[in-house]
Amino acid sequence: MTDTTFRFQSKFPKIGIRPTIDGRRKGVRESLEEQTMEMAKSVAKLFAENLRYPNGEPVECVIADTCIGGVAESAACADKFLREGVGVSLTVTPCWCYGTETMDMDASIPKAVWGFNGTERPGAVYLAAVLSGYAQKGLPAFGIYGNHVQDAGDTSIPDDVRDKLLGFAKAGLVVAYMRGKSYLSMGSVSMGIAGSIVNDQFFQEYLGMRTEYIDMSEFVRRMDEGIYDGEEFERALVWVKANCIEGADNNAESMRTTREQKDQDWETVVKMTQIARDLMVGNSRLDELGFGEEAMGHNAIVSGFQGQRQWTDHFPNGDFMEAILNSSFDWNGIRAPYMVATENDSLNGTVMLFGYLLTNTAQIFADVRTYWSPESVERVTGHKLDGFAENGILHLINSGSATLDGNGEQSRDGQPAMKPFWEISEQEAQQCLDATSWRPASVEYFRGGGYSSDYLTRGGMPMTMSRINLVKGIGPVLQIAEGYSVDLPEHVHETLDKRTDSTWPTTWFAPIITGEGAFHSVYEVMDNWGANHGSISYGHIGADLITLASMLRIPVSMHNVSEENIFRPRAWGLFGTNNQESADYRACQNFGPLYK
Repeated sequence: MTDTTFRFQSKFPKIGIRPTIDGRRKGVRESLEEQTMEMAKSVAKLFAENLRYPNGEPVECVIADTCIGGVAESAACADKFLREGVGVSLTVTPCWCYGTETMDMDASIPKAVWGFNGTERPGAVYLAAVLSGYAQKGLPAFGIYGNHVQDAGDTSIPDDVRDKLLGFAKAGLVVAYMRGKSYLSMGSVSMGIAGSIVNDQFFQEYLGMRTEYIDMSEFVRRMDEGIYDGEEFERALVWVKANCIEGADNNAESMRTTREQKDQDWETVVKMTQIARDLMVGNSRLDELGFGEEAMGHNAIVSGFQGQRQWTDHFPNGDFMEAILNSSFDWNGIRAPYMVATENDSLNGTVMLFGYLLTNTAQIFADVRTYWSPESVERVTGHKLDGFAENGILHLINSGSATLDGNGEQSRDGQPAMKPFWEISEQEAQQCLDATSWRPASVEYFRGGGYSSDYLTRGGMPMTMSRINLVKGIGPVLQIAEGYSVDLPEHVHETLDKRTDSTWPTTWFAPIITGEGAFHSVYEVMDNWGANHGSISYGHIGADLITLASMLRIPVSMHNVSEENIFRPRAWGLFGTNNQESADYRACQNFGPLYK
């Protein structure tokens, strides 16, 4: 039995669609019934065709049984949504409706209104009226209104409306899916890193999640008492020996471990991987083995492993465990990645979770380690940076916990990519494995040994780096930097890489520079980054992250997303329109955490 049994044990949230209508009978409502319901059906079709849950299945929509013309039908719709497990609410209408009688009043569900831009009926008037009502009642809602007038019989969804519908729905589903899940803290604070001081209030009030805690001694107990699937372990060990290439040992001769110890370390790190997964999501096989309590897991969609130093001074490090779990494949085949934060950095784990749920792809965990200016690169290597890298690059590197998907050996349209697991071929998974070597851990860092993954990310991938920081007096603050992975000539990479720990995976990242604020230069990006870690997602998802952050009432302190792509609740404009960043802070402070 594999992890798939308990992996997605809870139902996925559905999108509820509310067709609202002018309630006046004897001609008005009757003339609008078909058009209004068709709007709802067209949006449901759009979502089902373009959005998927983390397990790869199409997103499900629930449409109200009737058009909503007044409070009785609104209440009936709310009852249906509650029964059906709706976590996101979209109201659609081509006409005037009675605002406060037809609006969705559930404060915990992300909501939007699409008001049809047509001249025959005043859909835009209802949109403005109901959004005013939402703002007045403290229920921020997104407004969707097309740029161009459509004819009354036009059932198509314009591209600009389509983009906003999908952007809202993607972010709303993230909010809904996180609610009620757990962050599992495996261990405690790592080396004084503030992000690993797991903040229960943040997870509860902003994300609707609980925090679960275990001591790292639980790994020892489960290994010593055999609380893992022994058959899976034997199969996993065979797979590891066949697919995980052991690299050169960089330790000084006097500090290298014996072959016997290295083989024992492989066995330990494989068991650690099984145990961490079982701790997160459970495993029915453990129940069959007589461990009913352990079989349940902690309902965790994200976790963190302290590791350093109380664990790694004595036991093999968590690099293999974290890298494999964060990847889209292991000895059980191709599957959805898990989110496991190195050094129990729960804040970096949070943005890993955001990126994963928005894209269904694996996320790279990395140190934001070094800014290399064009002048420094040329001085050290003689090479002049060009292309995306012409303004300088960031060296993203950390002990080998980064997802193996991150080496870019998957492809889309002939270009390197990171893809949802259902799009990854067996050949691509093997290429990711073949492009990774497992280097015996540097015992100066990791006295207990272990293995660190070592690879180089292929250039040319659009990427988004993000980070959440907690600020006393403000709360959580999100940072975003869109950019590209870049290729460097081999001798340049080797020269720069060897100046740090070359047993770890490297991503050379070039943020997109706007010439303003924190994106005036690559140096300013590095200088304004709020912590030592960042999460890197495939694709330019900054706009989606901003939309998601506004739903959760988390302000964004720096980003390089084009202003025309930013989509927040309509009420944000009431906090000022000249400086969106400042308005975002005021709106988030005013409305407060979503679950407080």
